[in-house]
Amino acid sequence: MRAVLRAIDRNGERYLLLVFYSLVVAVIGIEVVRRFVLSYSSIWGEEIARFAFIYLTWIGASAGVKNRSHIRIDVIYGWVPERHHVWLYALADVATMIFAVVALYYSMIPIITSLNFDNVTDGLRINRSFFLVAVPLGFAMTLARVTQNLVRDLRDHRAGRPVYRGKKLFE
Repeated sequence: MRAVLRAIDRNGERYLLLVFYSLVVAVIGIEVVRRFVLSYSSIWGEEIARFAFIYLTWIGASAGVKNRSHIRIDVIYGWVPERHHVWLYALADVATMIFAVVALYYSMIPIITSLNFDNVTDGLRINRSFFLVAVPLGFAMTLARVTQNLVRDLRDHRAGRPVYRGKKLFE
């Protein structure tokens, strides 16, 4: 069981991103062929691609936080001695945690509304909350990854190791 959890922790976002990206590419490819070769298109294809892209975005946000590959202002780190970088990262992580908790709370409201009023999608005719859950899922995953980063940074600081700075854009 531990090996499975470790594999999910290491590669969970990557596999989910691969699934949703493949789904977007496949559905859009099929719809292009249907539209220009068969002169027929469907509303469900556009909906599936759009909602898969939304999942792709929110899971990608979590992956960006995990790898510290999200946009940040690095000039500040040049002004501060390296031994104090941990506190800058901790400050950013705490701010991200606060934002994620607030966003997680407010992203639940449309889901509850959709469930209460049985709001369905136009083409697929399934409950819209199935797709709206991408936002709180993404923020929950981001919150988990930020917590992991904060714990790792504090452990590294205590052990005298440099703080994990993330991957550069072209590494």
